[in-house]
Amino acid sequence: MRGTIVVTTVAELRDRRGPRDAVGLAPTMGALHEGHLSLIRRSAAENGLTVVSVFVNPTQFNDPFDLALYPRSLERDTELAASAGADLVFAPDMETVYPPGFATGVHVANVTEQWEGESRPGHFDAVATVVSILLNQVRPDRAYFGEKDFQQLAMIRQLHRDLALPGEIVACPTVREPDGLAMSSRNARLTDAERAVAPFLYQALSAMSEAARRGERSSLKLAILGAVIMKRASEVELEYLQIVDPGTLEPLEVAAPGARAIIAATIGGTRLIDNIPLPEIEA
Repeated sequence: MRGTIVVTTVAELRDRRGPRDAVGLAPTMGALHEGHLSLIRRSAAENGLTVVSVFVNPTQFNDPFDLALYPRSLERDTELAASAGADLVFAPDMETVYPPGFATGVHVANVTEQWEGESRPGHFDAVATVVSILLNQVRPDRAYFGEKDFQQLAMIRQLHRDLALPGEIVACPTVREPDGLAMSSRNARLTDAERAVAPFLYQALSAMSEAARRGERSSLKLAILGAVIMKRASEVELEYLQIVDPGTLEPLEVAAPGARAIIAATIGGTRLIDNIPLPEIEA
């Protein structure tokens, strides 16, 4: 295990960076789980210095109650980050990220307007703003983001291109529980009964992927197939289930290879999202 150092200011962060180190960044809001650790491991394998940012961004929360309940344990997160190969944990305070008088926001149009953008107004603007700040503060050669939040990833790629932000955006595959449920800090909110039906999201996506592999290219037929599977779990409220373009997130009538199947559903009081790429047709 590396000796991981916690820094709280940009000056400390830059003092710890060697002049020739390739730097990888895994941005997080803490509450680290295996999904985060997979990003850190990849960064550690590909860079001389790996930074894990831990900042609970208040502007990403529509509900102040959710913000208040969000788990915070810098000591635990630092231990987990260290076990995955992190060199530095950057844990800035509020004024380091949003100094007094802060009055700027970043909005990425089009790719953020549908799906999560409709359900969580202001969320993507908050993410775009804080990611822009962190990329400029850390100045990584590579920044690692999970594919589980696929619309967010598409937005960050657009943001990165449009603003010529430093480094490269690296997408990492979704990490799943043995039953297929995508790992998320939200999973901890599920009761045992809710957790038992949560894998239906992945089962629906997997059935759609398998049908596409066998040659089905009608997005409507694929979505109906997934929706039928979701109806088996009466406790799950399906919000959307679509085949979309992986770059623009626009819905597709024809599900070409590489298109993305995306889903959102609520179980009890917990909202879950997932996605999966569609494969080539089996020869």
